[in-house]
Amino acid sequence: MVPSMAAFFFFLILFTLLPSFISPSPITLPLQQHLLPPTSFSSPYQNLNSLVNSSLTRAHQIKHPANRQSATSTSSASDFTAKTELSPHSYGGYSTSLSFGTPPQTLSFVVDTASSFVWFPCTTHYFCEHCVFPSPTSRIPSFIPVLSSSSKIVGCRNPKCSWIHGRRRRSEQCGNCGYNGGGRRSRYCSQICPPYLILYGSGTTGGVALSETLRFRNLTIPNFLIGCSVFSSRQPAGIAGLGRGRSSLASQLGLARFSYCLLSHQFDDDSVRSGYLVLDSGSDSGTKTRGMIYTPFVKNPIVLNKPDYSVYYYLGLRRISVGGRRVEIPHRHLSPGIDGSGGTIVDSGTTFTFMSRGVFEPVSRELVAQMERSNGNYSRSRAAETATGLRPCFRVHGKGAAAFPELRLHFKGGADMVLPVENYFTYVGSGEVACLAVVTDGMEEGSGGGPSVILGNFQMQNFRVEYDLANQRFGFKQQPCSHH
Repeated sequence: MVPSMAAFFFFLILFTLLPSFISPSPITLPLQQHLLPPTSFSSPYQNLNSLVNSSLTRAHQIKHPANRQSATSTSSASDFTAKTELSPHSYGGYSTSLSFGTPPQTLSFVVDTASSFVWFPCTTHYFCEHCVFPSPTSRIPSFIPVLSSSSKIVGCRNPKCSWIHGRRRRSEQCGNCGYNGGGRRSRYCSQICPPYLILYGSGTTGGVALSETLRFRNLTIPNFLIGCSVFSSRQPAGIAGLGRGRSSLASQLGLARFSYCLLSHQFDDDSVRSGYLVLDSGSDSGTKTRGMIYTPFVKNPIVLNKPDYSVYYYLGLRRISVGGRRVEIPHRHLSPGIDGSGGTIVDSGTTFTFMSRGVFEPVSRELVAQMERSNGNYSRSRAAETATGLRPCFRVHGKGAAAFPELRLHFKGGADMVLPVENYFTYVGSGEVACLAVVTDGMEEGSGGGPSVILGNFQMQNFRVEYDLANQRFGFKQQPCSHH
């Protein structure tokens, strides 16, 4: 996904102007916000089709990421456990609120476990193209650096600059910070960290890196690396990356584990209920959460020119069964190879689970065969499949009346995830059609094609899932997710 020419031109202007800002003091960016009309859908088919397309484009970006540096971090704040609300949205993501600056400014962030950068809409001139607004009069809240006494631009000599660009690109962009041939210090030593441009499956964002103070409940974390995005495309809020990279929220807070519980999707922005996100840096990291089933994380593949693969959380999915019957899936799809092809990751930012063709087709065939054997009244709805982009779709006799085969995911260590029907089938329109809420691009997996399965948040509804970083394991248990 690339930004429009207008947004890209604006970014180029910013790129040429920013090197003149060399003061580490709080900055002033005299910009003006622009608004765009909301995206609307005339039918539920169009809404589902939009979510299908966003899930597919995100899967493509995850499988074929732009080159960005990533690594683990051992930095740590003081021990704490904090719980905050996690709200569902019409665009298929879940957001939480974080406060930055002095005095604090509170903004909304989409929780994303498949990326490692934290950024917010920034300045009064923040520009968002093709963003989803709840109403024509809605404005996307932005962070205003000039109102914060703790806001500083990150310089080229700051080691955190390499967290975004990598050491090699940082060196190329920033130049030599030693002395030149005339015995004078290089002018590049006072340069700012180069602007960033990040590609997501659903859009883009670009801006400059800031050092800010994060204020979370009773915690104060100074010198937090945060992106000040001045333009975005299809990004309705900031993003809190919780991946394995050094710049992620998890790494900068030194978390021992984090977990979240996701409310059921309504695909609107009117819900007054919310799930929750728990961040835990405590030293009591050897204990298991009561009722949680665990499976170990799988070692990330190390692939040249694909550093983003080291950001993802890989799981050991060993097999999939439909209606108690094991689906025959080639092993190369379930285990990541040395070229980065295959394997399973979990991603809170993906809506519908993605399966490559080699996984989706046998699962879909088995599901269709069992539906046809169990009841001849479940006929395929090709029209719904064409309209939504989901398949297979079946005509049913109203919500709650249909019987679907059980879908079970078998993970390494004997951890089985039995998905409730509402987590893998979605009703369309008046409830006379139900579609499998899994997407595929229909392309055969090639060399270096990235993960074959991306577990999305639709499948994690009303599950509490835990990323136990201290013990390198993933936990889950089914439970109601309403925030108390």
